[in-house]
Order: sequence, then C-alpha cells, then structure tokens
Amino acid sequence: MTAKDIRQKYLDFFRSQDHKVIASASLIPENDPTVLFTTAGMHPLVPYLLGQAHPAGRRLASVQKCIRTGDIEEVGDLTHLTFFEMLGNWSLGDYFKQEAIAWSHEFLTGADWLGLPKDKLAITVFAGDADAPFDQESYDAWLKLGFLPDRIAKLGKADNWWGPAGQTGPCGPDTEMFYWTGEGEAPIEFKPSDKRWVEIWNDVFMAYNKEADGRFTELKQKNVDTGMGLERVATVLSGQSDLYQTDLFAPLIKELETMSQKLYQDNLKNFRIIADHIKAATFIMGDDKGIAPANTDQGYIVRRLIRRAIRCGRQVGINLESWTAKLAQTVIDEFGQTYPELEHNAKFILQNLHEEEMKFAKTLERGERELIALSSSQGISGANAFDLYQTYGFPPEMIKEIAAEKKLKISLETFDEDFKTALDQHQNLSRTAAVGKFKGGLADNGEATAKLHTATHLLLAALRQVLGEHVLQKGSNITAERLRLDFSHPDKLMPEQLKQVEALVNEAINQALPVACSVMKLEDAKSIGAMGVFESKYDQEVKVYTVGQANLPFSREICGGPHITNTKELGHFKIIKEEASSAGVRRIKAILN
Repeated sequence: MTAKDIRQKYLDFFRSQDHKVIASASLIPENDPTVLFTTAGMHPLVPYLLGQAHPAGRRLASVQKCIRTGDIEEVGDLTHLTFFEMLGNWSLGDYFKQEAIAWSHEFLTGADWLGLPKDKLAITVFAGDADAPFDQESYDAWLKLGFLPDRIAKLGKADNWWGPAGQTGPCGPDTEMFYWTGEGEAPIEFKPSDKRWVEIWNDVFMAYNKEADGRFTELKQKNVDTGMGLERVATVLSGQSDLYQTDLFAPLIKELETMSQKLYQDNLKNFRIIADHIKAATFIMGDDKGIAPANTDQGYIVRRLIRRAIRCGRQVGINLESWTAKLAQTVIDEFGQTYPELEHNAKFILQNLHEEEMKFAKTLERGERELIALSSSQGISGANAFDLYQTYGFPPEMIKEIAAEKKLKISLETFDEDFKTALDQHQNLSRTAAVGKFKGGLADNGEATAKLHTATHLLLAALRQVLGEHVLQKGSNITAERLRLDFSHPDKLMPEQLKQVEALVNEAINQALPVACSVMKLEDAKSIGAMGVFESKYDQEVKVYTVGQANLPFSREICGGPHITNTKELGHFKIIKEEASSAGVRRIKAILN
C-alpha cells in the first residue's frame, strides 16, 4: 500500500463516518506568535477546540503538513524527521471515546482499510492520578473490541496525557495504539518499553481545562483529537524498519545515489539528513506564504536546513551545481499532485535554493580562512570549532578534514569531547528558549489581538490600492501589542507611499465600516474575489470576512482569525517600521493607538 493509498483510504474512511475533509493549513501559523511552524494537525484548529464554530461542522478530518524543529540535529537516525504529514480526525463537541476508539480499531484492522492483524496490536490508556481518574471508559471499550487485559497497559501522565499546549488550556487523557514490528508472533504480554512495539495512532480526549492555579476542571465542550503519522504507518505497512526506504523518500534516495555515485547503505546518516532537510525546506518555501532563506524566524530554519544538507552533500562527494534544486524538483514531482502549492511555487523554490548554494559556497571559503587563522593563533579545539560550526556552518568532520589536509594545529585528543560539550550546552539553551517561546499558549483570541488582526486586513487592502494587485500576503505575526505583515513587493516603500497607506487605513477606520462574516463554499469565495484563497482539492466551506459594504468592500478575505465587528473600534493606525523580509518580500510593523 503506497503512501498515497494510505492518505486516500484515511480520508475516505472518515468521510464515510460523516466527517468533512478539510485541506491542510499553511505551515506558517496565522495569528500565533508563540511558534514558528504548524506542528500538529490540531494546531490550526485551536479556536474551534475552544468553542468557536467551524464552517465545515463538528466532525473534521485532514492530512496536515507539519514541521518540528526541536530535534534537527538528531535527524539522520531511524525516527527523527523535520517535515511530516499527520492524518487526523476531530470531534468538536460531538462524538467522544466510544466512537473514536471503535473507528480507530475499524480503520486499523478492517479488510477494506489498513487490514492490520489484530494479534499484532496493543493499547495504552491513562492510569489515573490525583488530577484525573483512571480512564475506565477507554479501557472497557478496548476490552469490548476483543483485546485481552495483557495487551492493554495503564500508564501515567508522562505517556498517556496530552496538553495543555501552554501553561493553561484544553487537555486530557489519551489512548495509544501500538504495532508489533519484531520477528515472529507478538508476545502475549504487552510491554511498552520494548521498542519493537511501535506507536502508530493516538486518540486524545480533551475533557479538561488546566487552570492558572494548576487545577484541572471539566470542559463544557469535550473534543476528540486524533493523530496518525503517515511516515510511521507507511513504514509499518511496507514491512520496513527504515522509513527512508518507503515511497515517501525512496525517489529522493535514488536521486542522491545517482548524484553522489555512492550507495545509500554506505552513507545512511548523510543521505537521510539531505533527504529530510531538502524535503522540509522545499515544503516551507513552497508554502503560499513565500518563506525564503533568511537570518531570522522561519527563514532562519530554511537556511539552516539547506546549509546542513549542502555540508552533508559535500561529505558524500556531490559537487554538481544547483544539486539541491534538482533534488527539490524530485520533491515537487512526487508531492505536487497532493499539495498543488509546490507546483505553483516551484520557480520560487528552485531560485532560492540556487542562490543559497552560491551564498554558502562563499561562506565556506571565509570559514576556511578563519580556520587557518585560528590554527596559527591558538590552535583548533573542539570548543572554538563549535563557534566556527555556528558561524560558518562547518561540521566537526569537515574541520578535521581541512586541518589534516592543510596540516593545521588541532587538539585531536579532546576535540570530539569538547565539541560535544559545547553543542550540548547550545541545545539546552535552544530548547529552554523554545519552551519559553511556546509558553504563551496558542492562538490568543483577546480583544487587542482581534483589533490588530482586523487592522491587518485593512493594511493589506490599502497596500494593494497604493502599490498594485501584485501585492499578496506572505505571512503575518500578531501579538497583543503590534501587527506584522509580510507581503510581495520588490522595492522599498517610499515615505509618501507609507503615508498614503496609513491614510487609507485610518480613513476606513473613521468611516466606521461594518465587519461581516459569511460562510460559503471555497469556489464561491473565489468567485467574489476574496483574498487569501489557497488551492484545495476538497469541496470545503470557509469563512469570508468583508470590511465595508457587500457590493463595494474595502477588504474581503478568507480567514479564521479573531475580528472586531466595526472599524470604529480600532482607534488610530500607525506604521512603525517597513523593511525587507526576504527576496521580493517586504515587511511592515504597525500599532493601534
């Protein structure tokens, strides 16, 4: 069964259970300054999990593009990925544990679906603690489906509890399904610590809200949030132990073997890093938000991924010009039908990869000169080698190779240990910072944010009036204090243009224009000229916000964010900064007084 088959079967199954299939959201979260990327299928749905009505209803299913960056340095083994696809289905206050568990079981074992043998499956449920009781209902549901007690493990919060995403918010117990990947029959007794049992699906039951004082109170709207990693399921179904041998990566691995004239089996780590990083970078740049390599935010991650891939390419002997672009074309060819935005943005992806290769080649030259200078002054240690790694992208292996080739002074005895110490310290700091960044919680729907979000609609409309219809939104970041809008435009804005934009927004505010929301089919939204239309192969419904009169709107956009009801609530709009974001993309920061 191919990955394409698995995707389609999953969506077909939940469509047959009255779920509306929704398109993958952007990899760049809207109105969420706490995270750089969409990290899970539930991430774009937080407002609806908190009670806001979703235009498609209360039963949803999707295949969501996801990026997780916390373990980039770990990519290269059998389990870590930067980009992955998450199959998910949700109940927004509709069905709960009984139905979710029954459907999970049917999809996993049904002959028309995945057809996994039941005797190779095992289950975990929440054991209970002082905050919430043992999940008896889930335990009994699995017993009713024929699972023996020896195959159902009861585990604590560390294993079978999800959330909240921040310090407070929706959370609850989960039940997880595991598949036996070892030789022969699965043991009668399920031991979760045995790594031959691989988790393949997770049903989260959001029944509680964690309060600021640490208490867990029951939610009025109880939700189901389930997730199944496509890559992991594809690996299990193909009988592989290596996900890079599945059809999700095999074409990339084959292309790398041709480029390097080397075999995957002899270069496992480098080939895996290259395939994962170029695939992830291609999807980020291929997003309709137009993220290019840069030194900050999402662009920094793109740059880091590309440059690490290039370094690994050098180590396996790839010396072709624009080889990363050629590999990205393979990604586009393989995934473009499923994710049409890759094909629409192919030129942008390939151009940026070519330019980044050229820039990095110059950086490597500078770094090599720095290495020679360092050797002459104090010698090359693992600690200062890490500084070069951070600044110029030199991996320790390359530093040692150059040192040997040029007979440079290097402390080989302690090199690896000192480098690892410096790297561990850096990773600890990075993870601490990442946790701090995430603590703010997801999708702030406060009044200040709603005002700034609505003002962003006015700003985009004003920019299109002043600069032209080539201006499209390429990303936004909104906090309670300010808005930030990235938009397509090749040149710096002149002072008089900024004044015109400001004046248009304030005029719209002073006119006290109504802000109205309509739910309609995506095709209908396109036909009335709503901005923010992304391609979708699903017949989905969307929310369209119109600012002004219906027959002559100031702004009309597809959006799921928070809004106010009349522009008179906004006060005075002021642009505080205009700058470049990336090639062909400008950035404006603004406030409301």
